[in-house]
Amino acid sequence: MNLLRSRFRKKLNKDALDFTSSFAFDKKLCKYDIAGSIAHAKMLGKCGIITKKESGKIIKCLARICREIDTGKLKFSETSEDIHMAVEQMLIRKIGETGKKLHTARSRNDQVALDLRMFLRDAAADIKLLLKVLQEVIIKTAQKNIGAVMPGYTHLQHAQPVLFSHHIMAYFWMLDRDAGRLSDCLKRINVMPLGSGPLAGTSFPIDRKYTAKLLGFSEVSQNSIDAVSDRDFAIETLGCLSIIMVHLSRFSEELVLWSSPEFGFVDIDESFCTGSSIMPQKKNPDVAELVRGKTGRVIGSLNSLLVTMKGLPLSYNSDMQEDKEAVFDAVTTVKKCLRIYSCLLENITINRKKMLQSADDGFSTATDLADYLVREGLPFREAYSVACKIVNSCLENGKRLDELTLKELKAFSQKFSGDVYRNLKPENAVGSRKSSGGTAKVRVLEQIRLARRKLKVKIITDNFLYY
Repeated sequence: MNLLRSRFRKKLNKDALDFTSSFAFDKKLCKYDIAGSIAHAKMLGKCGIITKKESGKIIKCLARICREIDTGKLKFSETSEDIHMAVEQMLIRKIGETGKKLHTARSRNDQVALDLRMFLRDAAADIKLLLKVLQEVIIKTAQKNIGAVMPGYTHLQHAQPVLFSHHIMAYFWMLDRDAGRLSDCLKRINVMPLGSGPLAGTSFPIDRKYTAKLLGFSEVSQNSIDAVSDRDFAIETLGCLSIIMVHLSRFSEELVLWSSPEFGFVDIDESFCTGSSIMPQKKNPDVAELVRGKTGRVIGSLNSLLVTMKGLPLSYNSDMQEDKEAVFDAVTTVKKCLRIYSCLLENITINRKKMLQSADDGFSTATDLADYLVREGLPFREAYSVACKIVNSCLENGKRLDELTLKELKAFSQKFSGDVYRNLKPENAVGSRKSSGGTAKVRVLEQIRLARRKLKVKIITDNFLYY
């Protein structure tokens, strides 16, 4: 019996049922739907809307249904319209008329909003934990390779030498902001919509705060129309996930470049690479490339939900059924990418010699040449102009900066003396940048210590708030 067809004389067209059914994907919400229903039944019994006996019977049966689904003893019919009706129909089959009382004072509209919020609350907590794991791997990689000097880039051109550890720690702070965004997002996810009914609330004397407490929500929604028609919390979460993927994609781009023969900065372990079907020599960085590719998929989910919501009148519309596939796919994709990335990063080898050699080629210490003249009394713009002339002269004569004699340097400025050559070594250039947040070893070690403390404090805070 279809509980929703009482109003109609005809059965729902089979093709229409296939087209409108959301069960194939929203069955992922099963445990949240049952948890929400148990809390709702407790509240109905507490408020005297149904008897305590009826409430207890419903709760006991719902808990049994959940256990039987978990163990595989009980399976849903794939022809169910959605997970909400599937659970309710199963309940009614098991306990009869009493089961029909569960849906008192609620609608599928506030029910689905509840389930999705509970799913995203757990998903955000899981993703924050995966971010933490990757951050720890980044810290270990930075600590392990603390002395490695590499060229820093702007516009993908040699800029100034930096520590590899400094470069990779940039991703720690990106992920730190990602975790912060998810924490902030959780404040808006953790608002309970149940009790809003289809759009106007209910005439029954419900206790929404009691239900919210049972389900771990920090507050209840204040407008019933907004509660059932809002998907801001899902859009915001997808925005956070998209930014996470953008960060992983940028990291992937660098690993792909760095592992190429042209760079040769890193070697990705063979267990994370594939070969070619025709070229025997190939070692393709597929994992990094796929993470980069899946970024478009997550951004696509965000775009899909934004476009779905942009023209909808209040309150609920069936268009909103399209939210779940986008959300589920994005959450699954981000989790998989974060898991594999931690493993991938733990299995890369740094080629310190090649990095230093690359940093020592070209003119990455040209700024240090200008800074030397500034310390000797020249205004920076004048010092910069002198350094430009020296670089141009080197290019014309096929020389490196450190190959110029002191006499040749003095031809550009009499302020040069023998100690200038110390400034032209990449290691010394790196060590001189001791400003807060700079690439000097002392500052990078300081940064790593701060990162460790920050991660530890964040874990304690997260456990207090969300676990």
